[in-house]
Amino acid sequence: GSAGGRWPGIGETTRRGCLSLLGTGGLDGGFLPGVSASGMGLRLSQKFMFLLFLSGLVTLCFGALFFLPDSVRLKRIFLSKTEIQPVTVGSGSENDVREHLKRPKDQGMTSAKVEAGIKLKSQSRKPPVSYEATEVRLAGGKAQEDLNLSRSKTESASEKVTSSNHGANSDTFSYKKFRRCLFKPPLGRDSGRPADPQTNERREKVKEMMKFAWDNYKRYAWGKNELRPLTRNGHIGNIGASVVDSLDTLYIMGLMDEYNDAKEWVKTSLDLNSNGEASLFEVNIRYVGGLLSAYYLTGEELFKNKAVELGEKLLPAFNTPTGIPRGVINLGSGTSWSWGWASAGSSILAEFGTLHLEFVHLTELSSNPVYTEKVMNIRKLLNKIEKPHGLYPNFLSPVSGNWVQHHVSIGGLGDSFYEYLIKSYLMSDKTDDDAKKMYYTALEAIEANLVQKSPGGLTYMAEWRGGILDHKMGHLACFSGGMIGIGADDGAAEKRQHYLDLAAEITHTCHESYTPTKLGPEAFRFDSGAEATATRLSDRYYILRPEVIESYMYMWRLTHDPKYREWGWEAVEALEQHCRVESGFSGIRDVYTTSVSHDNMQQSFFLSETLKYLYLLFSDDDLLSLEDWVFNTEAHPLPIIRNSCLQDDATQEKTVSE
Repeated sequence: GSAGGRWPGIGETTRRGCLSLLGTGGLDGGFLPGVSASGMGLRLSQKFMFLLFLSGLVTLCFGALFFLPDSVRLKRIFLSKTEIQPVTVGSGSENDVREHLKRPKDQGMTSAKVEAGIKLKSQSRKPPVSYEATEVRLAGGKAQEDLNLSRSKTESASEKVTSSNHGANSDTFSYKKFRRCLFKPPLGRDSGRPADPQTNERREKVKEMMKFAWDNYKRYAWGKNELRPLTRNGHIGNIGASVVDSLDTLYIMGLMDEYNDAKEWVKTSLDLNSNGEASLFEVNIRYVGGLLSAYYLTGEELFKNKAVELGEKLLPAFNTPTGIPRGVINLGSGTSWSWGWASAGSSILAEFGTLHLEFVHLTELSSNPVYTEKVMNIRKLLNKIEKPHGLYPNFLSPVSGNWVQHHVSIGGLGDSFYEYLIKSYLMSDKTDDDAKKMYYTALEAIEANLVQKSPGGLTYMAEWRGGILDHKMGHLACFSGGMIGIGADDGAAEKRQHYLDLAAEITHTCHESYTPTKLGPEAFRFDSGAEATATRLSDRYYILRPEVIESYMYMWRLTHDPKYREWGWEAVEALEQHCRVESGFSGIRDVYTTSVSHDNMQQSFFLSETLKYLYLLFSDDDLLSLEDWVFNTEAHPLPIIRNSCLQDDATQEKTVSE
């Protein structure tokens, strides 16, 4: 430690060698006893070679520090915030990664960490005013009055907070103004209670199923992603996918004690602080979508803040040469990569194409345009590249921006990309003409190449593999009946009835796939004499999926044909008979046998989608009216953005204040 002193644990020979390497006879100008200074020195040429080697080593280290791909965390240590440069969308630069750190001034966000490690799946009329009071006034019965009063208190408190924040920053989203721009109250008259006693009884049954599923999840798997009802334990991680996915379902069903428990868990325990791999797609549709819908329904600032903070964590996935995000991201380090099973490091159409709704709302709430810029860049690239026969293949290289395989599917790998095109148009208050054009052009290509009619007269969506049709339709593709239905009214005038008929035909086909157990297989075929039948044992399972019931709900609202409610009730009875077990609901391994074998999994989307769509099917149409809301692909309702109304409202407020 001092000149000439001993170094503990190091031999004398070693000590002298180290000092010789330093080119001195000692430390601080001292010398070693009995050894001349000249004897300890290095020749000039040796010193030069050593210094050259040392400088090269330092240069190599710093080069690696700044230029290796996984250097984001280390670079943040050395680069100050003042060195962050403006983003160029789609440039793939390091600045693109950091842009999300620059947040709008006075945004009022908390700094809580939200990270995830889950692996998976123009209107012109003015709206009425003061729906909160209308809901309470029209409520039926004391229990309903108490329920609406509880909701009203929650919303009133949150609006006061939002109003005070808005006074500090005119760019901050105003929840109160948003509610005034809805045509109808979110929960409708009397919370959407149907007048028909039988329909109301069926709706109450669905509500009981939700409470049963939730209570068992809370009892045996609280905070876990999902419940294993047979073994009565949790599945995969402690990041509460079932909690976040259930928030809006619990709220619209009036299960307020359960909703408050879920809200408290989000407040105290939702810390998705993981360095494991996270699916960009799943985190977006489940967590971001779930938090956004909970905010828009309740006005709780907690949900908005969590959603925007989590959205920031997803932005580094877009740091590619094309701006097409990779499918997997480490939310702790910001590094991202493609799925190992994806062909040639591809990104998946249904994943990078299912971000638009949530990201536009993140910009709406945060006043940060980066979210919209990211998804609009994806759209620009897709418009630019050539599409075989007008179709969108499922695999795209995030490096070159070219298709990797010519496999097209309206089911898995492709499905929700098409859904988000028409819903982007509807959510924009029918002003997003680019999304409209992309949707109808894609639908024309789908009809020309994929839509088929079976010998038995069933209309179905085949898959396309480089020009060869595979006459298979997946359960996931059964959402397309509802999708085509909600887009029918905005198509060319001469095709509107055609689209509605096509939607009804596809929904009918999917109903026919629901077997004697009244539950449908994962995939079914139309070849070798098969008619909507799973011919492979590996396709016979049902994991509580919602897509067929989703189409029932949309087709009921569009046509009010009673068969859709009857089909929905068949599904309720089948779920009760075959999937309900002592401690929750479970998928089954073979829909063709009544002696069922359960898979021991209560999927979070069963709570978010399947039961919500059934509840809406047996409710009045003004419960989450399609005039005001679109549903993301996880069935989380997001409001139509009426900028003209919001701007008019702001002008009126300014006039009044003056």
